[in-house]
Amino acid sequence: MIVEGEDIFGDGVNVAARLESIASPGGITISGSVRDHVGNRLDLAFEDMGEQSLKNIERPVRCYSVSLDGPGVDEKEDAAAREQLERPSIAVLPFNNMSGDPEQEYFSDGITEDIITDLSKISGLFVVARHTAFTYKGKPVKVQQVGQELGVTFILEGSVRKAGARVRVTGQLIGSKDGGHVWADRFDRDLTDIFAIQDEITHAIVEQLKVKLLPRERESIGQTRTENVEAYTYYLRGREFLRRHSKSYYELARRMFTKAVELDPLYARAYAGIADCDSFLFLHYNADVGIENILANTAKALALDDKLAEAHASRAVALWIKQRHEEATAEFERAIALDPNSSEAHYLYARASVQEAKLERAAALFERAAEIRPDDYQSVCLLIAIYHSLGRDQDSKDAARRGIKLAERELTLHPEDSRPAQLGSGALLELGETERAREWMSRALALDPDDPITHYNVACGYTKLGDLDAAFDLLERALPRAPEKKEWIKHDSDLDALRSHPRYKKILELIR
Repeated sequence: MIVEGEDIFGDGVNVAARLESIASPGGITISGSVRDHVGNRLDLAFEDMGEQSLKNIERPVRCYSVSLDGPGVDEKEDAAAREQLERPSIAVLPFNNMSGDPEQEYFSDGITEDIITDLSKISGLFVVARHTAFTYKGKPVKVQQVGQELGVTFILEGSVRKAGARVRVTGQLIGSKDGGHVWADRFDRDLTDIFAIQDEITHAIVEQLKVKLLPRERESIGQTRTENVEAYTYYLRGREFLRRHSKSYYELARRMFTKAVELDPLYARAYAGIADCDSFLFLHYNADVGIENILANTAKALALDDKLAEAHASRAVALWIKQRHEEATAEFERAIALDPNSSEAHYLYARASVQEAKLERAAALFERAAEIRPDDYQSVCLLIAIYHSLGRDQDSKDAARRGIKLAERELTLHPEDSRPAQLGSGALLELGETERAREWMSRALALDPDDPITHYNVACGYTKLGDLDAAFDLLERALPRAPEKKEWIKHDSDLDALRSHPRYKKILELIR
């Protein structure tokens, strides 16, 4: 049978869960979102079958084969797998930000993610993955249609209004078949009660759906990474800044994470955040941050919570900087095993894989990062050059089309940020939109005229345009100040046209 309920490559189109056919005796075929939830709980092997054309589904769908009668898999596991797929199912849609300030989105998104995380700990409940649910963010939805598209029987909607020291959270659980309300409530509380509100919503859903909690699940639900709501707020803000990946935002994010640690010295996620900021400030800007300090912060995070995927990914980056590549790879793998839905772990691992010239692995990791975060223009745009290196030219074109749309959206939301213009210009050039690409490159240089990463990315654009001297001028300025790019340039197909030029000798000297 085929069970599907997954976002199709981040464009917001989903298909309903349904039984299509018997795949093979003792075997089932499932989608990525089902794999994420079932795979974490059962010892099963998943084989990527690629895109498949399915009956009654307009677009090809990525499927995974699960063997239930192969070596090491017995009838109990077969029954367990089927039981996993027959649990009550729910999608938690992104809570609406009612604060009147778009910059407060990080808070409503954080609350949504925490509720999804808590519900996902319950073995008796199937919860649609965060990345699939968030494809509906900012869109008008019809509950019955969403239920059909995602193949779930219940939808949780809500809103958050944060004003000063007060917060109002509403939640409503709706049956997707008839659109009827199963439960609804409104919480007007002090901001310090936000964790209690999340806990109450989770337990209300469990009660209404009559889901039985195992003792360990009862203990884990509601466990917060910090009891300090102000530290939590600073952490969420820092994470939002960090994801934008530019110098000013790294510095802002670091201040947010540092403040979170000051408020709660036992906040593991905040220590991991500080380490990530310092790693990128060193790799991209050669900042004097002290590699041992980075390692110390990752060690602190892991000492506080050794099952925190973020901390293992942060540790991996720090070890990579120290050239301890085997240890770094093990930490990346550990991070993804702990949280297969961590976009950050996949993104960071992909970047390291590019430097190691493991481009097939880098492509798979960037693809997964973009799948997890449908608004992730960076992973999509970075895939363009990797696909070229792998000879996947049609995939490069497809990534460019997606990348342009996502970069445009980011430029609209954050016109002060040059990075979407930098990476988006490469996508425009891939599709032959040269004039528009030149505009975006000029915009990036105007916003960040002294930034080495801007110089590097615009140099890639100049190379594609045939302006080789302009490309060399920028690279010669950028490389001494951006350690990571000294490795990245070796495998960047965007710069292939430079490698036979006499000026490339100086580039080779700079990257030794």
